[in-house]
Amino acid sequence: MSALPLPRRAGPVLAFYISGHAFGHASRVIEVINEVLALDPGARIVVRTGAARWLFDVTVRGPFEFHACPCDTGVVQRDSLHLDIPATIARARAFMSGLDGLARAEGAFLRAAGATLVVGDIPPLAFAAAREAGLPAVALGNFTWDWIYGAYTDEIAAASELLPAIRRAYRGATATLRLPLWGGFEDWESPITDLPFIARHSRREAADVRQILGLPDGTRVVLTSFGGLGIAGLSLATLGRLDGYTVIATGYGLGPQAPVPPNVRLLDDRGLYERGLRYEDLVRASDVVVTKPGYGIIAECLANGAAMLYTSRGRFAEYDVLVAGLPAVLRSRFIGHGDLFGGRWQAHLDAVLAQAAPPEKPRTDGAVLAATFLLGLA
Repeated sequence: MSALPLPRRAGPVLAFYISGHAFGHASRVIEVINEVLALDPGARIVVRTGAARWLFDVTVRGPFEFHACPCDTGVVQRDSLHLDIPATIARARAFMSGLDGLARAEGAFLRAAGATLVVGDIPPLAFAAAREAGLPAVALGNFTWDWIYGAYTDEIAAASELLPAIRRAYRGATATLRLPLWGGFEDWESPITDLPFIARHSRREAADVRQILGLPDGTRVVLTSFGGLGIAGLSLATLGRLDGYTVIATGYGLGPQAPVPPNVRLLDDRGLYERGLRYEDLVRASDVVVTKPGYGIIAECLANGAAMLYTSRGRFAEYDVLVAGLPAVLRSRFIGHGDLFGGRWQAHLDAVLAQAAPPEKPRTDGAVLAATFLLGLA
C-alpha cells in the first residue's frame, strides 16, 4: 500500500505578479520575497512574470514556484537608451484588450493554487486577477503604467481606451506600498503606505570583491550598468585611456571587441553569480556607476555607497522624477550621449567624485517593512 502524501504545512500563499520590464521590478520584488521567507519560512511563494527565470534562481534565498507569465508589455526598447513609442502603445493596447479573459484564467489559477494574497509590481493584470479570485491585492511600486503611457500624448490619441482600462484594473488593489521617487498615484484609490527604498545590499566588503575580480590596488572603479538590454556603441579602447580608473562592463550589447584594454574588465551576469558574487557586490566595489537612471540602480548605489554618472534614457516619464530626486540621495552628475559614447568620461568622473555627499542618507530597509506588511495581510 502506497504512503499517503504528507499534508502541506498551513501557511500564507503569496502570489507575486512582476512586470517583465527591465530588471528593476524583479530585483526589488526578490528582496521582498527573501524577507518574507526569512520572517515566515512556511510561506509559499508563487511567482508569475515575464522576467528571466535565472535571476530568481540565483537570488531567491528559499523555495518558490516560478511560472513564466507575461503580465504586462512595459515599454518596447531597442536597447537600454532607445525606446519605440508607437510599438509600446500598440502592444499595450493589444494586451489590455484581452485583459478580461486573462484575468478570468488567472483568477482560476489563484484559486487552484490556494493563494491568500496577490502582490503586483505593478502590472494591471495582478489586480484584475485578484478581483476575479476574490483576494486582497497589494500594489508595490514607484510608478503606474497609465502614468507612463499617458505621457505619450500623440501616440495615445488613437488608443483612447487604453488608460481607462489600466485604471479600472488598478482599482482591484486593496492596499498600496509606494516607493520613493514616485509618479502616477495622484488619483489612486486604495490606501497608500509610503516605504523607504527597497535595495539590494552587498554582504561583502569592497576590497574583498575587488580581490575576487582581480582589480588592481590604488585605482578607482567604474561600473557600467545598462540592464539586460545593454548598450551598443561604447568604445572599450577609448575607456582604456581613462587615467586612474578601472572599468567593469557587463557584456550585454557590447559585442566582441578586441583587444580589451588592461583597465577594462568584461563580465557576464550569470558568470558573476556562478563565482559566488551578486550584482550588488559589483556596485559595492565601485566608486561610480555609469548608467541610465532607474529606481533599482539608484537604490543600489544608495545602499552600497557608489556615486552615479547618468545619461538620458529617452522619453520615459519616470526619468524626470528620478533626476529631480537624485541630488537629495546621491552624488550624481549628467553625461550626455556625445560624451558617453565618445568615451569622454574623465572630467565627469572626477567631478562627481569630488562632490560632497547629501546631508542625509535615506533609509534602504523597505524590503523588510514590505514583507512585514504583506505577512500581516496574508
